Amino acid sequence: MCFQTDEINVLPESFSQDQVQKDSWCVSRQMKQRKRSKTDMKFVLIPDSFKGTLSSEQICEIAKEKVEKHFPGAETACVPVADGGEGSVDAFITALGGSKVTVKVKNPYFEDMDSYYGLINEGKTAVIEMASCAGLPLVEDRKDPRKTTTYGVGQLILAAAESGVEKIIVGLGGSSTNDGGCGAAAAVGVKFYDRDGKEFVPTGGTTADICKIDLSGKAEILNKVEIVTMCDIDNPMYGPTGASHIFGPQKGADEAMVLELDEGIKNLSRAITEAIGKDISEVPGTGAAGA
Repeated sequence: MCFQTDEINVLPESFSQDQVQKDSWCVSRQMKQRKRSKTDMKFVLIPDSFKGTLSSEQICEIAKEKVEKHFPGAETACVPVADGGEGSVDAFITALGGSKVTVKVKNPYFEDMDSYYGLINEGKTAVIEMASCAGLPLVEDRKDPRKTTTYGVGQLILAAAESGVEKIIVGLGGSSTNDGGCGAAAAVGVKFYDRDGKEFVPTGGTTADICKIDLSGKAEILNKVEIVTMCDIDNPMYGPTGASHIFGPQKGADEAMVLELDEGIKNLSRAITEAIGKDISEVPGTGAAGA
């Protein structure tokens, strides 16, 4: 008589030594039956990126290599995924087919860099991941959300729109910024003014200086394109569960800086309300990627 659990074949403790010896062949037989041929095995790898270290595609490559080493002949299926941050463009292209377009834009510190967006759906839809030009890995040991910008994200959006796409999907996540998207808005023509009437491009540390927002200069081509944002959080713009308090520390903000950033985003919210006639500060997800 043999007994089996989900994890291993066992015999009851009440069995005598003679019974154990008598039935040992049964344990061995079951173990052999349950031992599966390595060539019959299939591994499905579905990793997200490791923030600031490895992309989901790189993780797939490493894991696949190890699977093939230890389980020769096994079938491996790789499905890179992303949450809107690093690897989102690659995930879309891998799943749906498409291509990458390289664009020279500004990095988080207004320095020139080569970034990209993806084209899918026969070139009718563009996919942008803000992390590709405003991401944490790009600042390395210079984390300071008071100084970083999303300007490059706006440049990518404008470049994609000018390429003739009908829809733009923007992945929000993995950013090094806390500028409320002001940099991106400035890149597409939105103007910000301080109390002296001087135009400037706000960063996380200067959103508190915004007195007025002028939307009249926004690139007209954006009115012809549907823009959809992707995020997996529902935080509001500011407050204890807002962008600065929840995500500021991982971007380099200490306790005092978090409070400073939060006040700036609160002021930005006020200016937005005046500009569009609607308060969006409590809309779930407005706290994504630095508000």
